[in-house]
Amino acid sequence: MFKMSKSQQLPFKMIPLPDDIQKRIASDFRGFPNGLVSCNHWGYKVSATTTEQELDGIFNYPLDPRDVWLVTPPKCGTTWSQEMVWLIANDLDYEGAKSPLMPDRWNFPDFVTVIDKDDMPRWFRGPTDDFSALTGDPHRPAPRYVKCHLPLSMYRPQLLETCRVVYVARNPKDLCVSLYHHSRFFYCYDFEGDFELFLQYFMDGNITDLPCVEHMIEAWNLRPHPNLCFLFYEDMKRDLKSQIRKVAKFLGKDFSEEQVTKLAEHLHIDNFKKNPYVNRENLKQDGVAYTDRTDFIRKGKTGDWKGAFTAEMNDKFDRWLEDKLKGTDLRFTMELDTQD
Repeated sequence: MFKMSKSQQLPFKMIPLPDDIQKRIASDFRGFPNGLVSCNHWGYKVSATTTEQELDGIFNYPLDPRDVWLVTPPKCGTTWSQEMVWLIANDLDYEGAKSPLMPDRWNFPDFVTVIDKDDMPRWFRGPTDDFSALTGDPHRPAPRYVKCHLPLSMYRPQLLETCRVVYVARNPKDLCVSLYHHSRFFYCYDFEGDFELFLQYFMDGNITDLPCVEHMIEAWNLRPHPNLCFLFYEDMKRDLKSQIRKVAKFLGKDFSEEQVTKLAEHLHIDNFKKNPYVNRENLKQDGVAYTDRTDFIRKGKTGDWKGAFTAEMNDKFDRWLEDKLKGTDLRFTMELDTQD
């Protein structure tokens, strides 16, 4: 039986944002009436109703060498990657995949950091004092599959020493556009402004689960670690089969070309959008998302930012991104999607 290490003290403090920023957030994001708090050394944001006890529980999350983690900033193909990783780790058990990703197959421990608990009764029909149905059971038998958006610095250093971690990054322009639609889709964000306003929030890092560039740089710098498999969303779109093989090798699996082709077909965006176990159409039925704005699985394309950014927005964003990437060799692919 694997023996877990002792709990460790949180290495960061929760710092509320200035009052004027909190008021703007509460006005523009109806889902965050209390605003946000900044957590780690580069200002990662979570809901202001997140407690130190909750962050402590996430930081000291149970670890087991059999567990597989998926860490991504938001809107980096997380759900797509969950299905891929779970099927690879479970020897392409397509029958077993006929169950919801969460909480049946994956835990989502940091869900509590994304929502404002005071606003939750407005849109959530279930109990608002028990999140286990949304976060999953941290003590379920190993192997556990854990999906999270928090950066690696907000978990114990033993995470990488103990578990295998798949990390997925995405070019920040497409990430921003996707997060904009996501924030208008879910009542727990309920953003009512236009894209230009959202873009400024994005660059300021004043949205939950942001900043994203620091998030990706942090993981990029850790990519030589043997327990970390670093992927780009753009590479998955360009050549999914090669990324399936990369993850399979990382997880100690060996599949035939026929098996890889079948999995790639299963994960193709046209099939993926129709998959009821991942597209979460129940979100609209359960009243937690708008029915007339978008779908949980939207376009799944690269280069979609070109239809949202004006030339002025693009120049401003490029200067911002260039400044963020100073001192690192991390670079992003911004091209349009060429895959069918």
